Amino acid sequence: MARKGATTELILDALTSAKAGGCSLEELMSACSGLTWNQVFLEVDRLSRDNVVMLTHNKPGVYCVRLPKSLNSASAAADRR
Repeated sequence: MARKGATTELILDALTSAKAGGCSLEELMSACSGLTWNQVFLEVDRLSRDNVVMLTHNKPGVYCVRLPKSLNSASAAADRR
């Protein structure tokens, strides 16, 4: 079982690698294959409440998770260095 910090890091790394529009919870689950559904769901919930990620409802049963634009810009700048 992954530690809380490791769980956060896996999720944020997956979202950084995702396209700018983010990814669905199912895609995030696939990207974080070492984590359980509960671990991903609870950490996304916590991160969205802390305004670290944005969770949007696209259509019934489909949610998209993405980094806020400010975090995407900061990670893109760090990648260019």
